[in-house]
Amino acid sequence: MAPDATPFDPTRTAVIVVDMQNGFCHPDGSLYAPPSEAAIEPVATLVERAGDAGVPVVYTRDVHPPGQFDDTHYYDEFDRWGEHVVEGSWEAELVADLPTDDAAHVVEKHTYDAFHQTELDGWLDARGIDDLLVCGTLANVCVLHTASSAGLRDYRPVIVSDALGYIDAEHREYAVDHADWLFGETTTLADVVFAENE
Repeated sequence: MAPDATPFDPTRTAVIVVDMQNGFCHPDGSLYAPPSEAAIEPVATLVERAGDAGVPVVYTRDVHPPGQFDDTHYYDEFDRWGEHVVEGSWEAELVADLPTDDAAHVVEKHTYDAFHQTELDGWLDARGIDDLLVCGTLANVCVLHTASSAGLRDYRPVIVSDALGYIDAEHREYAVDHADWLFGETTTLADVVFAENE
């Protein structure tokens, strides 16, 4: 832990694991990126550490009903990325290498932002959670948009910079720098420490 790092309060903190799904993290996924697969191990380490400290872990799943974008005016992820993580598919499932059985909550989202038209804000608010440790994939897409949206809702989003998936290393660097500069904070896995409950 860095000398100036402040431990996170387990009673007011949650870990948000963004979109660690087969479609992104498994070699057979339609939007597979090797760094997303490589992020499984550090994300699992963070999740295990959080579990030991009694910190709730929330997983998000990017899930698209087959006809979601048929009548949209502008927003069309299938046009941008191709069809991916379709509702009910193997791609939409969380990767098997993460300890999801102990998840405090799983959020199903339909856009880059895990707060947009989901119950995440209410779930966190009801539990008095203020600080969010954000990890997962992709760094410059769903991670960044979710963390930014958290900041706009007066949460303290802290991106764990070495527990991120990405397509290009430059995308990860941009996301981390932008988050740190504009709305949140960043940290590394080594510097994540939870205060001991009294």
